[in-house]
Amino acid sequence: MGRGRVELRRIENKINRQVTFAKRRNGLLKKAYELSVLCEAEVALIIFSSRGKLYEFSSTSNIASTLERYESYSYGSLEANLPNNDIESNYQEYLQLKSRFEQLKHSQRQLLGEDIGDLGISDLERLERQLDNSVRQIRSRKAQSQLDRLSELQRKEEMLMETNDVLRKKLEDIDTALKSWEAGDQSFTYSNRTTQFEPFTHPLNNNNTLQMGCNSGGVTHEGTAATSSQDVNGLIPEWML
Repeated sequence: MGRGRVELRRIENKINRQVTFAKRRNGLLKKAYELSVLCEAEVALIIFSSRGKLYEFSSTSNIASTLERYESYSYGSLEANLPNNDIESNYQEYLQLKSRFEQLKHSQRQLLGEDIGDLGISDLERLERQLDNSVRQIRSRKAQSQLDRLSELQRKEEMLMETNDVLRKKLEDIDTALKSWEAGDQSFTYSNRTTQFEPFTHPLNNNNTLQMGCNSGGVTHEGTAATSSQDVNGLIPEWML
């Protein structure tokens, strides 16, 4: 059973995307080398990663020669088919763009503090105003970023405080339940001990009370003494006599 068609789309996981890029990049470079060797073809391969890192391969000693050859084949044929008026207009547009590029490059160097030796007072003041506006915008953006960061931290703090309150409430409930359980267990133990020692704490019944009689002379009757001895032996355990 063959493999189904795999849908080609961007890999969302950053690590998996980087691993796939490394594997496929090496495979592509290997195929380009094999094509140049097996077919004696002039191959140039340029790869830029998502981070802007350059990877290249050229079957010749210099990839620039291959690019020049490509330009000559691509743009040379287009210029040959264009009328002379179009060629002239394109050339004029090219000169204008080149002049604009040089001006921007020169302004950039001046903003960096370079090539300002030949500037007059007015030009220096204009440059100073531009720098002040740039610094003001940068500070404003910095302050806004700090405020956004502070708001985010405050929101996280509120979430953590709410979570802390919930956890504290649960801990208090657990402590209350534990104290209630311990109080109930101690009462049960005390009840068992009371039941165990209950026979030793009950008072003697009236029917079993020692009956002793004395005459006016203080002599004890034998019958009464015998009965009292029997009652005592019947009520008090032997180990206490």
